[in-house]
Amino acid sequence: MSKENNKLSVSKNSTGFQKILALSTLFILYIFFAIFGNNFFSVATLINILDSSYYIGFLALGMTFVIITGGINLASGTIMMCSALIGGVAYNVWHWPIGPSLVLIFFVSTFFGFMNGVMIAKLKLPPFIATLGTMSITMGLGAIISKVMTMRYPTVTDPDGWFKFAFYKTSGGFPIGAVWLAVFLAIAFIILNKTIIGRYTFAIGSNEEAARLSGVKVDRWKIVVYTLDGFFGGLAAIMYAAAYTSIIPSTGNGLELYAISGVVIGGTSMAGGVGTVSGTLIGVFIMSVLKQGLMAMNLQGQWQTFFTGFVVIGAVLLDIYRNKKASQVKKD
Repeated sequence: MSKENNKLSVSKNSTGFQKILALSTLFILYIFFAIFGNNFFSVATLINILDSSYYIGFLALGMTFVIITGGINLASGTIMMCSALIGGVAYNVWHWPIGPSLVLIFFVSTFFGFMNGVMIAKLKLPPFIATLGTMSITMGLGAIISKVMTMRYPTVTDPDGWFKFAFYKTSGGFPIGAVWLAVFLAIAFIILNKTIIGRYTFAIGSNEEAARLSGVKVDRWKIVVYTLDGFFGGLAAIMYAAAYTSIIPSTGNGLELYAISGVVIGGTSMAGGVGTVSGTLIGVFIMSVLKQGLMAMNLQGQWQTFFTGFVVIGAVLLDIYRNKKASQVKKD
């Protein structure tokens, strides 16, 4: 029992250390760009950092649950865009009211999350292959249903302009999206740490076979986790539509990499069994600060991708080191 307690203690301490390291990195990056960037230290830049965190933040919250189970979802970006496109078709072409169109977004994204879970849990497809297939399906389906036409959501001057105010910014410029992100961060925290869903998510990621032998219905809970990921993808789709208004077919591929990066940078282990939603949010903000900071230094978007790669590699190396230390304690 003492060995298991030591292992658990090492895991918790290393997770806490990586979260502190991520928070320190966020602070250092902000100070660095405030000193060397043009007009970076301003309220406008802070709002831009928040604005660029909304939809990636929701994608990353759902991805946290998936990665803790030891899985992955390569389709979250295209699922987000597909559901936003279909909701846009309902609003623009089928002339549905905006409310039911938003409900349709949730239905589509949650459905694809459920199907990912079924393919992985019941059909025993590797998560990489299952979600890679879903990525192609959703990218194509969105383009087919929209007939490769850009779908547009209400702007502030439209009769349904409340949509923009409700999910992006108020008429006074307050970033209401940050409130939604904070609310669902709290909900995700409760689910992960205070409910049976979270308990079994950690159990499956720590040792799937041991969880199965202890009576956990692993297949059922994997489906729940991927369905929950789809639900958060629906939230991301709404936030994206509110922020950018125009949804372009055959896009979204690659956005999941930013979500995965935020999760890994925030301390969630790619090996499964370890992770926090608060750490994930810190990781998302690191990428947002990096994006805005590089823009403040007159560097284009490709530099964000370039430097994000180094940050992710560093986070994964730290995760490997943490797992190695935990394994050493287990052997001792």
